[in-house]
Amino acid sequence: MRKYLASSIGLACAAVLTLPCVFPAAAAGPGVRGPSSAAVPGSTQSFPLVPLKRNRTTGTVSEEGLTPRTVRSFSLVGVVWDDPGTELHGSVQVRTRAAGTNRWSGWQDLETHQSGHGPDPATAEGRSERMRGSTDPLWVGDSDGVEVRVRPEEAHAGETRAPALPNGLRVDLVDPGAETQADAPRRGAYTGALEGMPDADAGGIAQGAGTAASAVEGALASLGGPVIPAVPKETARETSETRREEALGAGPGSMTPYTAPRPTIVTRAGWGADESLREPDFLYTDSVKVAFVHHTATGNSYDCAEAPSVIRGIYRYHVVSNGWRDIGYNFLVDKCGNIYEGRAGGVEKPVMGAHTLGFNSNSTGVAVIGSFSGTQPSAASVTALAQLTAWKLGLHGMDPRGTTYLESAGGNLFPKGENVQLNVISGHRDGYATDCPGKQLYGKLGSVRSSAARLQGR
Repeated sequence: MRKYLASSIGLACAAVLTLPCVFPAAAAGPGVRGPSSAAVPGSTQSFPLVPLKRNRTTGTVSEEGLTPRTVRSFSLVGVVWDDPGTELHGSVQVRTRAAGTNRWSGWQDLETHQSGHGPDPATAEGRSERMRGSTDPLWVGDSDGVEVRVRPEEAHAGETRAPALPNGLRVDLVDPGAETQADAPRRGAYTGALEGMPDADAGGIAQGAGTAASAVEGALASLGGPVIPAVPKETARETSETRREEALGAGPGSMTPYTAPRPTIVTRAGWGADESLREPDFLYTDSVKVAFVHHTATGNSYDCAEAPSVIRGIYRYHVVSNGWRDIGYNFLVDKCGNIYEGRAGGVEKPVMGAHTLGFNSNSTGVAVIGSFSGTQPSAASVTALAQLTAWKLGLHGMDPRGTTYLESAGGNLFPKGENVQLNVISGHRDGYATDCPGKQLYGKLGSVRSSAARLQGR
């Protein structure tokens, strides 16, 4: 069942008042920018693509694009079109100029098959008139020049003409916003609990009972806390027991759930989300039975200090360019193993994302930042993936090595209504015909399952 729920700022603040705070408290509810995000609003520039070449015999367009152009500064680029139900059958390439220089990159490919991401078609989000078709975005770093070319597939044997390109093609150039000098040290590369924040063995928030920690988690995000600190396995078990007893009506002590420690998670405030972009309410599903693993396909040319900027760029692209209610992923992981909160609504809650078309209900989506079709993911990112999935699935009593069933909401592998058996930790390609999460990352999922199970004590 899908449920909309407005945030309860009063209750969250009451919970915070009972525990020590280690960051400045400045209220920021849904639809209101927090203290960090006000400094990094960002922007999107859109330019329509035009015919560049035509077939001399048929007169049909054989290439659309944008000739070299100087633009305002941007760091992430994608191509968008009018109809979200239309596939782009062809190639999309861009080249960009590094800001303040005459250096142009070589031609870079954009992943055109992004339709497997996004909200399920029967949901209000999926039916929104704001929805658009798009490529995956590409992170290019600080740039001020762009050139684009889009070429349709050639006609196959027996066809008289190649597939037409979608209507309304445009290139969107995303500026994720610039951090102020004061904000930058608070973000950057989070390779553990932030200095000055309590860790799993310290006093303060991490030492509260499981229910208190759960209540305060949402308040941390609302009040602008940069990280949700790690908690030990015992606290995670108390949270899991409470959640499952409430859901199943069981009495205390009637279950022995397998749980894992909660890893440190950088909040939306920590990576600088502009909360005025997204829809103000939250969308929940009933449970989390499957964790779908993705790659962002944004390329690997970022360093960990840039990861918050990359996430802000993806967020703006998903909302402004694609027309989604919020960023599609529930969590993201960078190459240094830092874990980030994605779609708003609470990291412990079963927030419905827009990551695996047809299977967004009763699942969570975790994206490793990068492209892994030919590149190996870092060991740190694979370890973080195991830690995150062990904890998140443990909250809902799921064995990372097991299988379960989800009902398809419709896609290109499974028709609507089919009950599909899936691994509890699955790749995006298991639910939709796509390369995501890339061959190299997909090959690591067996070890992720084993490591996550060990972390749960199985």
